[in-house]
Amino acid sequence: MRGEITTSIRIWIKPRAKAGGRYRLQDGFVVVDAIRQIDWDGITPGLARASGFLGVADLLKTARHGRGQNVYLINFHYEPDAGC
Repeated sequence: MRGEITTSIRIWIKPRAKAGGRYRLQDGFVVVDAIRQIDWDGITPGLARASGFLGVADLLKTARHGRGQNVYLINFHYEPDAGC
């Protein structure tokens, strides 16, 4: 919510988010700016740190969801709820 992390990696069978999507988070929304599929080689230590993790191993513990093998890079921002 502070804007320190604006990138996430997820490993899914197919995308579970879409560009322009708004997903409720506390008193606002996570808004997906872009989502694109990347290669496994694209999961670098730098990308892991930019996503809020210590390294690739920590990122993969969170990024894996079920049987998925497709890697998605998601860019997003937090938007406070205007009604709050």
